[in-house]
Amino acid sequence: MTESWLRLAPGFFALGALAAWELAVRGFGVPVYILPGPIAIVAAFLTDPGGLGGSLLATLTVTLTALVTSAVLGAALAMAMAASRLARAAILPWAVVLQVTPIVAIAPLVIIWVGDPFASLVVCATIVAFFPVFANTATGLAAGAPEYFDLFRLYGASHRDTLLLLRVPVALPYFLAGLRISGGLALVGAVVAEFVTGSGGFASGLAYRILESGYRLEVARMFAALVLLSLAGIVINLALGAFGAAVLRARDGP
Repeated sequence: MTESWLRLAPGFFALGALAAWELAVRGFGVPVYILPGPIAIVAAFLTDPGGLGGSLLATLTVTLTALVTSAVLGAALAMAMAASRLARAAILPWAVVLQVTPIVAIAPLVIIWVGDPFASLVVCATIVAFFPVFANTATGLAAGAPEYFDLFRLYGASHRDTLLLLRVPVALPYFLAGLRISGGLALVGAVVAEFVTGSGGFASGLAYRILESGYRLEVARMFAALVLLSLAGIVINLALGAFGAAVLRARDGP
């Protein structure tokens, strides 16, 4: 089987699944308010592309802001742990607590404490997206071969030189892998926070459009918003994968 067929296989599978879905809905006469077909979902999007597109842009703004924030915080705290055993003892337990706390449980509190709707959405999404970058970077900073650390000590390298010249280059692939995971989690965190704020009347993002469509029994429009979220997640994942590959190629040289 050629490589081109392997690349086309997901597309053919998706087309077959969509065709079977449409035929099943029409064949069994399923009402559109229970399960709309792909054609009805596309039609629902085309009736309001501006509203759904604007909501997608709002969700992506929160997602990307949270992703950048989580990347900076995760990398900085991981480097602090690598530089100091005291910092590791102080930071690691609280990072684990933050990871295992359900965001849906603390999102209302964050919204009340922060006050500003956009900032509260970013905080919630950052909490969800933070740990993969933090954990992967911390693992990478400790992943250097022991003989390299012995060599740096032999030549009298300082802790700062060891961190910047040995630990950080080794940790770069780990950081990029964590960043790719956090991209999807930032989107999930943004959507969960939008559900909470949307229930409170703050109209922002695709999650609010899903709530709004549910209240109006516009199920096709709800599915259209879900499809946009799924496509956004796929694009974020592919973009971060391409970014990571480009960074590693630039680091390794031609």
